[in-house]
Amino acid sequence: MTITFYDLCGRDSKRFSPYGWRTRMALAHKGLDYTLELVKFTEKDKIAFSGQPLVPVIRDGERVIHDSWVIAEHLEDTYPQRPSLFGSAEGRGMAKAINSFVNLTVQPLLAPLIVADVVAHVDAADSDYFVSSREKRFGKALPEVQVGREETVEGFRKALEPIRIVVKDQPFIGGVAATYADYALFGTLQWARCTSGFRVVAADDPIHAWFERVLDLHNGVGRGEPAAV
Repeated sequence: MTITFYDLCGRDSKRFSPYGWRTRMALAHKGLDYTLELVKFTEKDKIAFSGQPLVPVIRDGERVIHDSWVIAEHLEDTYPQRPSLFGSAEGRGMAKAINSFVNLTVQPLLAPLIVADVVAHVDAADSDYFVSSREKRFGKALPEVQVGREETVEGFRKALEPIRIVVKDQPFIGGVAATYADYALFGTLQWARCTSGFRVVAADDPIHAWFERVLDLHNGVGRGEPAAV
């Protein structure tokens, strides 16, 4: 089957969606070829066929799947002969728990630290939409959202302690090899790396060392996307 992957892009085709990165890493892990279709924030018509307005979306043969977690499960179940994203049924449960932890805790804590920085990486045609929609979400101007982030980042770092305990003693969240549990958190930290020069994880943090290892996976697909400066 032929896979088409619809992923968010910004200025100069930069790809920084945290959820898009989960799918990008999952496809790389599985070693699956695909056709890439880039979608800007205001190009929702490109994915209207999926019945909803958000990326990532994949079209795999006749099937259309959206939501990065659902996509991961589809890839695992449809291509069992390829390297497993979960390792086992128990690993799938653990990955789902990490995925939910990132969605409900990590992502909301990170967004206020970098959201104003993201504007510089959004395509010019999407800038007004991005700013107005995010200011509505946060209830204030985006530069105001980031005020005091040098202090509030400590709350974000503290929230990562359960992951820190794990990767201090093993190379990946999944153990000796990366699994989708790693990609769930990686996608969110890659969002920060690609859009903001603000250091959200200290250089001496075990999570920083883990992140560097994941950047190098699959022929360095993560590191190939330029970091913000």
